[in-house]
Amino acid sequence: MSDPPSESVSPLPLVIAVDGPAAAGKGTLARRLAAALDLAHLDSGALYRAVGLAVLRAGGDPADEAAAVAAAASLDTGRLSDPALRAPETGDAASRVAAFPSVRAALLDFQRRFARNPPAGRRGAAIDGRDIGTVVVPDAPVKIFVTASPDERARRRFAELQAAGADVIYPAVLSELEARDGRDSSRAVAPLKPADDAAILDTSTLDAEAAFRAALDIVAQRAPGWRRLVQDVR
Repeated sequence: MSDPPSESVSPLPLVIAVDGPAAAGKGTLARRLAAALDLAHLDSGALYRAVGLAVLRAGGDPADEAAAVAAAASLDTGRLSDPALRAPETGDAASRVAAFPSVRAALLDFQRRFARNPPAGRRGAAIDGRDIGTVVVPDAPVKIFVTASPDERARRRFAELQAAGADVIYPAVLSELEARDGRDSSRAVAPLKPADDAAILDTSTLDAEAAFRAALDIVAQRAPGWRRLVQDVR
């Protein structure tokens, strides 16, 4: 086995897999890591949300596998910034369509191509989702599983929805989040769980800045060739 790259050479290509349940902070963390380390960022959850939203807008049922597969096959990635992707009903639809192996297979190639060939000449990618480290890029050198208590995650999601003007109540947000956790963790294909070699990052008591610095420490430990750049960022 060759020695790890020297800290004095240009960093080798890097893929950071950031997984975790809803509202744990994985999306914010992956975006910050990508920006700080000049990596491409992909929110894989947005792909599933886009499929779920397409089914809803077509008047279909997200629990209908044929409708979900058709939406995945014709996915327009130009809609990944649609504000409707963040709506609670879209998140629920995303969880339902993601349970279909055929939908996951349709989106798997896209995610792997992104990891292998990041756009805009970037030297790597930070990808967040629920099965990035276990299924999409199991050979990623850096895998982080971001988690937090259900109460804390529901509090964050509640505040986010309130800030967006949504008429929501906390018990309903917590109930929906727990139901989604159950579906994501118990599905037969690519269930939500940390990879065996993932670093677990519990953000229950961490703000975004503290979580980011903890993640940088993980990158420095798992990808020695990037240690100097991480130090510069810190």
